[in-house]
Amino acid sequence: MIRFKAWRILLLPALFFAACKENNTTTSPTIPALPVLPGPVMASDEARLHEKAKALQQYAVKHGYNTRYAFLIDFSVFSGGKRFICYDLLHHKIKSAGLVAHGQGPDFRAEKVVFSNVSGSRCSSRGKYRIGGKYSGRFGTAYKLYGLDSSNSRAFDRFVVLHSHACVPAAAQEQGICRSDGCPTLNPAYFATLQPYIDTSSRPLLLWIYE
Repeated sequence: MIRFKAWRILLLPALFFAACKENNTTTSPTIPALPVLPGPVMASDEARLHEKAKALQQYAVKHGYNTRYAFLIDFSVFSGGKRFICYDLLHHKIKSAGLVAHGQGPDFRAEKVVFSNVSGSRCSSRGKYRIGGKYSGRFGTAYKLYGLDSSNSRAFDRFVVLHSHACVPAAAQEQGICRSDGCPTLNPAYFATLQPYIDTSSRPLLLWIYE
């Protein structure tokens, strides 16, 4: 019993990201890696991915978004796998893939993603997002996200944004990665490769989180 209590105390400091609110500081706190049981390094189901991308391209055409590139996140994939996809909608192919953290929800130790649209839930939200303006926040450069579905309609009010953090590894691995407060959070180097797609686009890019 004593050992169990000590183990719980050691886990308490691992309350990872504070809310991703916009502010004037770019100082990032130190965030420890999440102790998760090992799992397989999985890739996204490509057939399903292409179907999702086709549907997203149709949505982009209908609503006036960028019809060349889009981002997709398959949260059915283990967190140690590359489940963030930069997709070329015009040529129907994957441009790149990277790791992405999901929201810690009610239990940051759980690997399964819990979805919610409720403020304060610290959960990821399913649905399509419009990627908005860039700003410098607590974790450096970030992009505001606007939920386009009923399942993520409160994303902007919840300060759910697209940003990076050093706790997200660059390479796929067998162990789970850190969690966020609901923001899709990327490896800094990989995040830097995506910024030109967003910054140079004349129309907003879409991001789709699904499972």
